[in-house]
This record gives sequence, C-alpha cells and structure tokens, in this order.
Amino acid sequence: MNHVRNRILSKPFLKSLFLVQNKWHQHGVLVHTLRVVYYVIKKGYFRFIPAAFLHDIGKPVCAYRKDAEDFEFDEYSFTDHEEIGYNIVRNWSFISQYTKNVVRYHYLIRDIKKSKTEDFTRYKQKKLIWDSLDIKMHKELELFLVCDDLAKGKRRR
Repeated sequence: MNHVRNRILSKPFLKSLFLVQNKWHQHGVLVHTLRVVYYVIKKGYFRFIPAAFLHDIGKPVCAYRKDAEDFEFDEYSFTDHEEIGYNIVRNWSFISQYTKNVVRYHYLIRDIKKSKTEDFTRYKQKKLIWDSLDIKMHKELELFLVCDDLAKGKRRR
C-alpha cells in the first residue's frame, strides 16, 4: 500500500487536483470528478451522484511518482486512492453506507484486472474483496466504472 500523505498545499496535491493525473486521464482530479458527475446524471444513475463527487477524494492525498514514466511525463500514481478516500469519508454520518462502499470499491474491477498480470498477491487480496460483495454491488460497480471511464477523456499520449 502506498503510504504517501500529501499536505493540502503540497505540489503533488495541487498539481493532481487541478492539472494532471496520468496517461489515462485527460484532466486533473477536480475536472475529472465533475465529468463523472455529468455522466452519472446523463445516464440517469442518480443514486451515484454523491459517490461521483467523492470517488477520487483520496487521490490528491496519495499522489506520488512511482516509476520513471511518471517522472518523464510529470504525472502521478494513486495506489490505493479508493481506500484512502473511504477512510476520509467513512465517519461522515451524512453519507450513506452505499455511497461509502462505492467510493471504497469503485476501482476494484480495474485493480483486479491489472493486478492479475502484475502482482498476484494483490490480485488474490482484491479478488477476495470482490467475492465478499453481493451481485447487486458488482453490477453497481460495473455501471459506475462506465461513467468513470467516460469521464477520463482522450489519452494525452
């Protein structure tokens, strides 16, 4: 797990929030988040609106440079941003447990697919989490992922 904890006025926090994420995102976290909200509303998935606003809340906190490619392209990695985001919102009484779960697990499908080829230990951990969720949550996460992917925009490179 990534143990970076950026301060609010740190360069990685501000750059990832306003300017750049990585090769998979055309926009910084803030604009990407607003685009997810747009696609959630456009598709009529109104139950996702709170999660759309909060799903990447952990990214600026944990933005770091993982490898040479991050340095070369002045980009960031966000390992376990969803768990960090969940830890930020988990005690907020005005947020439903459903929304907290979407924030916590919104990247799980992608993480399982990616870790299956890159890190089998992580894959097994993430697969156990997936298997512990019910079928309804699987379907919800699949729908949310569509909106998240649409909001990424075109790759920059």
